[in-house]
Amino acid sequence: MIERVLLADIGGTNARFALMERGKIGPIRHMRVADYPRANDAIAAFVARHAAEPPTAAVLGVAGPVENNHCLITNSGWLLDGAELTKLFGFASVHLLNDFEALGWSLPGLQPADLFPLGTQPPMPGAPMLVLGPGTGFGAAGFLMQGAQPLVVVTEAGHATLPATSEREEQVIAQLRKQFGHVSIERVLSGSGLENLYHALATIDGIAAAERDAAEITQAALDGSCAVSVAALDLFCAFLGSVAGNLALTFCARGGVYIAGGIVPRFADRIAQTKFREQFESKGRYDAYLRAIPTNVIITPDSSFIGLRIFFEQSVSATASAVQSR
Repeated sequence: MIERVLLADIGGTNARFALMERGKIGPIRHMRVADYPRANDAIAAFVARHAAEPPTAAVLGVAGPVENNHCLITNSGWLLDGAELTKLFGFASVHLLNDFEALGWSLPGLQPADLFPLGTQPPMPGAPMLVLGPGTGFGAAGFLMQGAQPLVVVTEAGHATLPATSEREEQVIAQLRKQFGHVSIERVLSGSGLENLYHALATIDGIAAAERDAAEITQAALDGSCAVSVAALDLFCAFLGSVAGNLALTFCARGGVYIAGGIVPRFADRIAQTKFREQFESKGRYDAYLRAIPTNVIITPDSSFIGLRIFFEQSVSATASAVQSR
């Protein structure tokens, strides 16, 4: 029986680890990726410091594409291989999940306190749900039921072409096309994307804007000290609404759309004042369909650990129990 499980949410800058014992998640510890040359070193350090007894399994959320239980973390160079980790640490099993796959598994476990609602629409019970969000890049995943079995579908939506719904948006995309050629969703809906928006708007309007990074643009927009920053953040939210609405239609996500990532939760109250919801619903003949779909911002910082736990309980533990009962 698997009693102690190592859970982790590993990004390009920070890695967070926790131990789960009998379904209860312990304290979440933060570690800087730059402090460790390899993922194995960080795992070994966490286990040595915080595990009274070694964990017997691992479920790791990772910021990168997972193939054959293998992942090269985007933006850090850390390499994780499930088979290698199994041998090195003596785990009974190791499962690597894309970070948005982990968030997808969290959706049925989220509580009202985890959410900032953007509207008052109730979700349709049992219908597909969608989580998406801008951070270092742009991720999206869908949670749906396949008969009685839950399923999370991972996407590469961030690399789809960014849509325009107004002349202003067309001007911005045309400006970005000069720089990037193909203008994908994450060229705008990400940290660097907010910077791209800021510079594109300044160029289009002929304004000599001060050099700012994404955090500075956000702060200048929130305190109203820079008109270009205000315009960039407002357009960011409008683009996000349009993209979220498109993905909601793609997944028939009448169970709700949830916004995660490292950016939007910092200004959840502000996005409610922008055109996010208007753009989300503005789908012509399907306006009424979108109006009925709830949208929420996930404001709990460690919600991915909820997903890691649910994945383990639904997939790993249940499978192990079924094998033992034969």
